[in-house]
Amino acid sequence: MPSPADKTARPTGFRVALRDARGHLDPHWWLVAPILILVVCLYLLPLGNVLLLSVSDPKPGLDNYERIATASGPLKVLLTTLRLCAITTVISIVLGFCVAFAMAHVRETHQRILVVAVLVPLWISVLIRAFSWLVLLRDQGPVNDWLMQSGAIDQPLALVRNELGVVIGMVHYLIPYAVLPIFAVMRGIDQRLLFASRSLGAGAVTTFLKVYLPLTLPGVFAATVIVFVFGLGFYVTPAILGGGRVVMLAESVSVAILQTVRWGFGAAQSVVLLVLTLVLIGIMAKTVGLKKGFG
Repeated sequence: MPSPADKTARPTGFRVALRDARGHLDPHWWLVAPILILVVCLYLLPLGNVLLLSVSDPKPGLDNYERIATASGPLKVLLTTLRLCAITTVISIVLGFCVAFAMAHVRETHQRILVVAVLVPLWISVLIRAFSWLVLLRDQGPVNDWLMQSGAIDQPLALVRNELGVVIGMVHYLIPYAVLPIFAVMRGIDQRLLFASRSLGAGAVTTFLKVYLPLTLPGVFAATVIVFVFGLGFYVTPAILGGGRVVMLAESVSVAILQTVRWGFGAAQSVVLLVLTLVLIGIMAKTVGLKKGFG
């Protein structure tokens, strides 16, 4: 057991990573110096340029941010993005919880099959997935054909080129990111707690709601933030399945910069997207405890 003197002499937190026992700069940092230089040159400097553009183009000031907050078009895009991300997140978490629950309570062989089934979609390009859903859900696609042949509908349903198609495509892409954090937490739950609850007279539903579900909340919350943050940056799926009728923030940035050449306005939208992402990541770090190993 270390003595109080050892605890006093030993630096803690971030100082351990930077300096050795003699207080000198750790030479191992020279190994990552090229990577740090690349990050500064290829990420931080361009990011600073985006921030500068957002307040200087076409003229100095906060006009671009004021337009985002007050003009009907940009505000509608922002609200549409938040609404679709919220809907997608709720559906993905509910479906992901069910899949994770099944994965955590089946035999090991079946568990491996389910894990592979969850991971395989991650290896398929988002572009291929979006076009696949477009083929399946279009008016003359297999889904509408089957519904009409079965007599469920008289005319094709509008399943794409609207918000419904975008939500379907986003949920399909984001479910694995909801499943994995929840599954990781479920695997760590002590099953003896559930047995104890049942032995004390609680039924299956009560045990699930008052014991099991609260224990899974850290994983659910982490999955919620991850899915929502990923949804904020979606571009390909809304562009293809929305058919130009559903514009989210990432696509609006592309239109502002590439088509209308409004660099300042596009930069301001990018900054808003970045701030939303950082806020959500900060909430997750504070709530779920991502900062525990950095203290």
